[in-house]
Amino acid sequence: MADEIDKKTKPAWAKPVAIIASVLVIALVAAGAWLIVDRQSANERDEKREAYLQAARQTVLNLTTINADTADADVARLLEGATGDFKAEFEGREGPFVEVVQQAGVDTTGEVLEAGIQNEDGTCASSLVASRAMVSNADQTEPEARDFRLRVTICDENGRLLASKVEFVP
Repeated sequence: MADEIDKKTKPAWAKPVAIIASVLVIALVAAGAWLIVDRQSANERDEKREAYLQAARQTVLNLTTINADTADADVARLLEGATGDFKAEFEGREGPFVEVVQQAGVDTTGEVLEAGIQNEDGTCASSLVASRAMVSNADQTEPEARDFRLRVTICDENGRLLASKVEFVP
């Protein structure tokens, strides 16, 4: 008898409305969870891109900031952040390079003007970096500005972001 009263007091549309409401709640919860995961993924991607870009900037600064008095340490710092083709180009030649810098009394101070990620490929990212170096030497004591555009490829090697290739861009 109680069942008969409950069936008579509930309208026919109550059950479909309850099902639809349940489906909507589940859909909203799923959409919210997806948005949270997507936002976290975007944040991680942005942080990764910024780390690659910072490594490219630092590589260009290391390349454009060399002083005759600290040339050994400057070149060592450059090689510390290098790998692959870029490291191979310098290794074994650092002695003569340092000697030329010291003999000429070269002093360069670099700055990064602009930088941006050009493309990403797995564990590597290529950046375009515009820089300016103020250059002086024993014959030219007044610093002269020299502008460079470089393409710097940074690769993640065991958690270290290293420059694997540096190219001058016309």
